[in-house]
Amino acid sequence: MKIHFIAIGGSAMHNLAIALKKKGCEVSGSDDEFFEPSRSRLEKYGLLPERSGWDDSRITGDLDAVIVGMHARSDNPELQKAQSLGLKVTSYPEFLYEQTRSKIRVVIGGSHGKTTITSMVMHVLKKNNIKFDFMVGAHIEGFDTMVELHPDTELAIFEGDEYLSSPIDRRPKFHLYKPHTGLVSGIAWDHINVFPTFENYVEQFRIFTRLIEPGGTLIYFSGDRELNKIVQEVNHCKVISYSTHPSIISGRQTLLLTEKGNVPLQIFGRHNLQNVAGAKTVCNTLGISDSNFYQAIASFKGAARRLQILAENNRSTVFFDFAHSPSKLKATTRAVKDQFPERKLVACMELHTYSSLKKEFLPHYKGCMEAADEAYVYFNPRTVAHKKLEPVTPTQVSKAFGKKGLKVFTDSDLLLKELKNISRENKNLLMMSSGNFDGKNMQTLARDLIN
Repeated sequence: MKIHFIAIGGSAMHNLAIALKKKGCEVSGSDDEFFEPSRSRLEKYGLLPERSGWDDSRITGDLDAVIVGMHARSDNPELQKAQSLGLKVTSYPEFLYEQTRSKIRVVIGGSHGKTTITSMVMHVLKKNNIKFDFMVGAHIEGFDTMVELHPDTELAIFEGDEYLSSPIDRRPKFHLYKPHTGLVSGIAWDHINVFPTFENYVEQFRIFTRLIEPGGTLIYFSGDRELNKIVQEVNHCKVISYSTHPSIISGRQTLLLTEKGNVPLQIFGRHNLQNVAGAKTVCNTLGISDSNFYQAIASFKGAARRLQILAENNRSTVFFDFAHSPSKLKATTRAVKDQFPERKLVACMELHTYSSLKKEFLPHYKGCMEAADEAYVYFNPRTVAHKKLEPVTPTQVSKAFGKKGLKVFTDSDLLLKELKNISRENKNLLMMSSGNFDGKNMQTLARDLIN
């Protein structure tokens, strides 16, 4: 196949492009800007365009497919030419479905935990020598790319993102996969730029459950109020619930309590114990025994940017986490505090997404950093302007969080200067963002702080 990617620099898009190149397809692409790590990875595989920007001369009649990413606009000149030529134009989730329509599809959705649960399932399957296709939203140890497609596999594991598929396909991505097994980890309002009300957001998950193949399986977290309502309406497939896996903390390690003894984990936190239970339920439906699951999950180190340890010594640890929504922020700070109760917790988060920077949404963050002993919030006013949102002030942010002693910064250099002046003795630092604090190298920062 000869395939062109419009907005190839996106996280999922560039990984799919690499996967198709490795599969033997002829791949080209374009984007108006490239960031790391996609730039280096595209260059490694010979897929980095010679120049940035859009050029409709790249669109020719011999293309078998044009895959368009959400980053592109509907008036993109390459997209318009592809449409005028009558070429097959698709989003990447629709393309993934078409490539796996004859396979057993497992889709992991939810407002939080979907990347980690998908990663856990993939890790366990690989440890049990089961081949499969996949798409996941983070880099995982043992996997070269975030997407892989094979001609000889019978199983596909997809992370099911609820955001829109493309500028010309306004359906949530996870509506396109039509899974045989679907998991929903929980529902907490997000992406308010496209789902303006909580009810509208919840409805997307209700639709997802209806799209599970007849006779398939819906797996859901029993502790979620909205999911307990939704599953009452499901009658076309089997419904299985899961809760939080029993565990204890011994020293600084979390141990799963099982019928055949304790299983040590390399991850921690109540939310991860829920993720483990969800992943185990999925693996059980795929024929993986409990003993094989536990043996494999013991070596799972987590997905990139999910409570990732950047640096540590015997007095302090610096973590980085993708947490940005209120529910993720609360769960992540609580997890670190519970795991290291003898250490002070310094928590720092960046307001970066459209939802988090919208003045009307800010009150949802109230109480989300209460587990932290010291708390910092950063946002860039230029990001607010770029997203064409009403300006917010540090005072508004501080009032919304309602955390005593919270410090709000709008200059990332001043924030890092403040963090470097904090004593590291018997303290953990938790950095949280779906961005990167204005391009700051978190790994370098962590090493500097520890040293």
